[in-house]
This record gives sequence, structure tokens and C-alpha cells, in this order.
Amino acid sequence: MYYFEDSGEWPYRLDGAEVPRSRVALDARHNIEYLDRTLARFGYGDKWAYRLAVDRRRYGLSGPRRREVLGTADLLLNVSGSLTQPEHFRQVPRLAYIDTDPTFTQIRLQLERGFRKLQRRVAAHDVHFSFGERVGRGADPGSYDWIPTRQPVALDQWATDSPPGDTFTTVMSWTSFKPLAAGGQVFGQKDLEFQHYLDLPQHVKPVELEVAFSGTEHQNWQSERATSRHDLLLHGWRTVEANEVCGDLDSYRHYIQMSMAEWSVAKNGYVVGQPGWFSDRSACYLAAGRPVVVRDTGFGDVLPVGEGLLSFRTPEEAAAAVLEVQSHYPRHARAAREIAHEFFDAASVLTSLLERVCTPRS
Repeated sequence: MYYFEDSGEWPYRLDGAEVPRSRVALDARHNIEYLDRTLARFGYGDKWAYRLAVDRRRYGLSGPRRREVLGTADLLLNVSGSLTQPEHFRQVPRLAYIDTDPTFTQIRLQLERGFRKLQRRVAAHDVHFSFGERVGRGADPGSYDWIPTRQPVALDQWATDSPPGDTFTTVMSWTSFKPLAAGGQVFGQKDLEFQHYLDLPQHVKPVELEVAFSGTEHQNWQSERATSRHDLLLHGWRTVEANEVCGDLDSYRHYIQMSMAEWSVAKNGYVVGQPGWFSDRSACYLAAGRPVVVRDTGFGDVLPVGEGLLSFRTPEEAAAAVLEVQSHYPRHARAAREIAHEFFDAASVLTSLLERVCTPRS
């Protein structure tokens, strides 16, 4: 297995600062060093290639070695569609698109204007998977036969004997992109969904709720009705900077393992579309034996809900679920770990995906 990053995008600043739009100002060496160091820990130090968007300079594998890998590969998995020109990789016999943003992806594919590049990109693949496990089962599939899959988790990386903390936590960004409008409905982000749960800390005392934020809530596309960090502080939430408390692999894992459980909303678009999406972050909480209480997106059709994993649709249900976990914690912690092993084990998830890549659906 090899990792190729050829997205055509500017690299993220690891400190969370805004990426400069100047060729001169951008220095990506820290991104490259972080990528190399992280992959080397897992045996992939010489198995990656990265193209810098600014000057198209390549890092990692040499040109000849990169071409050799592509010429002998059996399958390319385009996760999130981040490979923006899959047609340049057609020497690989099988191209699989992994949709990680269900509902939003399907809406964009059906809109007549504004997303032609995405539409061409998706069409260039031979098979299409989605983390929205209800896409095609109630949720609108669009024009593709989406095969359900889910987030794979390396369970041994998350197992811990450390005692849990005393706080329900989560890690999130307010917004990823502007809301989409289709069919008379608006499909928004977490900033819009959170407004319904501002008063939750008042209803779950003495349980404390904390949110680790990544990025800024001051995007120019944010809804006027959206919740801000200031709103949360006024209503009794604890907030921390994600880049400070969980800005890399190890601190992110430690933050989750030191939590009591997770409480989180989902993107408003997932709530409206009910695609059955479930977060990789929440799957990691489960793998660490930390119960998860999250906004329902339809995942109850494919995952067991009630012990270890609890869903809610209203503020009242959210408060009841938090108090249930707090009152019967050992039972829910044990069930959380069992769900992770049964449903998110990377070996099982990826084996199933590979089997279905080449198996026609009936």
C-alpha cells in the first residue's frame, strides 16, 4: 500500500493559521516533515508521494519509482475525492471513489451549475463508496450506485487502560464550507445545528461538557442564526483550542482517551439528509472505550444504538442520553468498545471494501 497526495490544494498550516495566498510566503516544509515522520511510524516512510500545489514540486517517491508503483497497482482509493485529476491515474485498472461527505456530495452531483469539476471527477471512477450507509436506502443516492462502507479504525492504536476523565468532550470545526440550498431546503454546518443545544449544560449538571474547536467560527458564509463560541461560554460550555490540546496524532488520541465520553452534534446537512453518516472521531471514542452520544443522522439503521452509542434528535433526548451514560458508565464503556470491535475494526472494514470493489452488486 502507498499513500499519494496529489490534490492540487494548498497545504494546511499546522498551527491553524490562515494559509497565505502568496507563492513567496508559503513554506510547506513543516507539512512535508510531519507527513514523513508520521507515515514512517507505521512503516510507510518510503511509500508516499506528495505534490505541492503552489509550484507542483513533488516530494517523497522519485519520479521513476512513483511511475513504477502506479504501473503495478491494482486499485486506487480516492478518499474524499481529494485526488482532483483521477484521469491522470488511469494506468491503475480500478479507481474507487470514497465519499466522506454524504448528502452534500449527492446534492452537488445533481446541481446543474457550480460543481462541474466535481461531477467530472466522480464520473472518472469505476466504483463508488460512501460513508453515508443509508444513501440509496431512503437518502437520495443521486445518479450513482453508492456502496455503503464506514470509517476503519486501527483498534490497537486506541486501546487504553487509563481511567476516563470526568468530562464529555468533542473536537469540531464550526464550518467547512458555505451551506447548500436544494429542493427548497438548506443544508448547513455544525454552527447552525449547535444552536438547538445551547442550554444543554444546564440540564446535565453536574456533568461538564467541553468542545475543542479547530479553525474559526467567523467565516463569511456563516449563518446569522449560527452559534458562536461566545454563545457557548455564556451558556456554561467549556471550550479549548483544538490546535493546542489535540493538534497532532498523539495529543488527539490522548484527548479522546482522557475524556469520559463524547457528546456532539452533526453537520446540519447530515441531520436534514439522514444519510447514515458516522464520524471517524466518534469511532475512535468507541475504540478507546468511551461512550458516544451524538446527533442522529440515520446511523441507527446500521449500528446498534442504546448502549455505548446513544443518539438524539431533540435537546431533551440529548440531556437524557448524557445522564444515562453518567449513571451507568461501566456498562456503556464496555458496550462502546464492543461496538468498535464489531463494526469499525480496520481489518474487517477494509477487507469488505476490497471484496466489493470487484464484485458486481446484485
